[in-house]
Amino acid sequence: MSSIRERIAGLNPRQQEAVRFIDGPCLVLAGAGSGKTSVITTKIAYLVLECGMSARRIAAVTFTNKAAREMKERVQSMLPGKSGHGLTVSTFHTLGLNIIRAELKTLGLRPGFSLFDPEDAKALLRDLMNKDAQVDADQINKVQGIISQWKNDLVLPGQALSHAETEDDAYAARVYEHYVRHLKAYNAVDFDDLIMLPATLFERHPEVLAKWRRRIHYMLVDEYQDTNSSQYQLVRMLMAERETFTVVGDDDQSIYAWRGARPENLVQLGEDFPRLNVIKLEQNYRSTSIILNAANTLIANNPHVYEKALWSDKGRGDSIRVIVNRNEEAEAERVASEILTRRIKESAQWRDFAVLYRGNFQARILELKLQHYQIPYKLSGGTSFFSRNEIKDAMAYLRLLINPADDNAFLRIVNVPRREIGPTTLEKLANYASGRGVSLFDACHEMGLQEVLAERAIDRLGRFAHFIDRVRKRMDQNEAMPGIRQMFLEMDYEAWLFQNASSPVVAEKRMANVWTLLDQLEKSMAREDEEADETDDVEAAISRLVLRDILDQQAQEDDTDKVQLLTMHASKGLEFPHVYVMGLEEDLLPHRNAIDAGDIEEERRLAYVGITRARQTLTLTLARQRKAYGEMLNCTPSRFLDELPQEDLDWEGRPDKEDPEKKRERGTSAIAGLRSLLG
Repeated sequence: MSSIRERIAGLNPRQQEAVRFIDGPCLVLAGAGSGKTSVITTKIAYLVLECGMSARRIAAVTFTNKAAREMKERVQSMLPGKSGHGLTVSTFHTLGLNIIRAELKTLGLRPGFSLFDPEDAKALLRDLMNKDAQVDADQINKVQGIISQWKNDLVLPGQALSHAETEDDAYAARVYEHYVRHLKAYNAVDFDDLIMLPATLFERHPEVLAKWRRRIHYMLVDEYQDTNSSQYQLVRMLMAERETFTVVGDDDQSIYAWRGARPENLVQLGEDFPRLNVIKLEQNYRSTSIILNAANTLIANNPHVYEKALWSDKGRGDSIRVIVNRNEEAEAERVASEILTRRIKESAQWRDFAVLYRGNFQARILELKLQHYQIPYKLSGGTSFFSRNEIKDAMAYLRLLINPADDNAFLRIVNVPRREIGPTTLEKLANYASGRGVSLFDACHEMGLQEVLAERAIDRLGRFAHFIDRVRKRMDQNEAMPGIRQMFLEMDYEAWLFQNASSPVVAEKRMANVWTLLDQLEKSMAREDEEADETDDVEAAISRLVLRDILDQQAQEDDTDKVQLLTMHASKGLEFPHVYVMGLEEDLLPHRNAIDAGDIEEERRLAYVGITRARQTLTLTLARQRKAYGEMLNCTPSRFLDELPQEDLDWEGRPDKEDPEKKRERGTSAIAGLRSLLG
């Protein structure tokens, strides 16, 4: 017990106040680098060890598996013995999933329901929309985005048409009704349902809400500025009676409006809970005063309900350098060569350097320059191997081969490549399988199907089922890999890729990815005990690949010594000694789309996030010219550069702003740097 008191004593006065306040609703406005995770984890331990609250009555939620894992590990290190038993530390979506699992009957779902990821949902939408006319990927993405936004705003299918403002919205509303009906027939939910279903359940069934209020006595919410409408309502309903919660957030770091986040939820909280106690964490433990002054000055241009200003006791630090380059290639060359020189001069590690940018395309030239200088780097935010569509298709075939009861896998690939098995057929098949209590694949073999489906539909399903049966038979006859490879050739999956890819080169790469997956599967089987049964071999190997798929999606950060390349969106929550932010130009940062939409405030918050990643030095770069659509365009410096404190900037490559003395110093320093490299 003394250890928790010692921990609290080690916090600053504002942090201590945030930990000890437990008698009402609390909003902790936590600026960048202000130690918010310490506040949340210490508060959980304080509630259990000092206030005598049972850990099973506490729920802490955040947005990523990684953040939830780290939070749980830190709390467990503070809670001795079994005192932490039953504590919920999870993502919003995991909490929602737990509620759905506990309330299946009331929600009208059956045990073993499937969770559709965004790609599964897109496949269903494609089938539904192709009924009306041939649609392209952009149309499907647009409808999927509109439906997702409606679900986030708790707009039900029957209400969507009244919310439609355009013809596109009206079309999406009609698709939405069919989409939800099909999900129900498949006994499936999508990612947005994990929040929407519990929220609507609580609204409609006060007795269910009362049960969950008895379970959860205290809630803590991290990254509160990133909540959408449905997440806000979920927290509000659970906590409306007791008003015992702490939410931690920073309106200046709200950069996810494009995926439904509503920073105004911070304001709404004060209206819904008039007793709300607001505590500001303004001491920054990360950056120098110059970096924080730049961040404060920039973000002051945005309107604020709650004012705050970050400060630090880490000293003034180096000026912020602004480097104007001839073009994007010169910009990438400058960043790469400087990282190489500074690493040697300052005895730094590669991982001390991070390069941030607005869009992934900006990393292409930089990667070539880093490779030229043999600088190791890690590119964050790229597409993982297992998240690629063709790999998910291949994995679904493999999953169905070893587990014919995997309805999710069946639904993904029954019409890939296209077999003219439409959603109406699948809906009737799903209802029949549900009534018989069998899987979709097993239902394809049953005589009773003749009572609900036309002969042509039965024939198509039968051909697919026999196709899979033949491969499974070869697996039983110790011909697993030849059978699996033959399967992809026989169904001409490559032709399907060519039909649906943006170019032949893309299709070839996608097919090469499938062969790479099968090569990995074969290698994995080769490592098995040679005396083991072949069927067991392939099942074990495929299971390992499925596990790798899951782990790949939850992959922890690579901690090897490499320069980090990442978008500003992906950099949130991270920090580095030396940060380069590339592309400080109009139309890039702020982005052209945001300028056209009049949404400069979020772009400014994005620049603020980029600046506050830096601990010791910050360098901003821009180009006078940049290539777009095959032609070289002149660039205008970002308006955000004018909003920074000019006295703290050290310009290079812009004569009207450059200090001649500093220019001479840089020349001398560059020569010395080259000598040390050669020496």
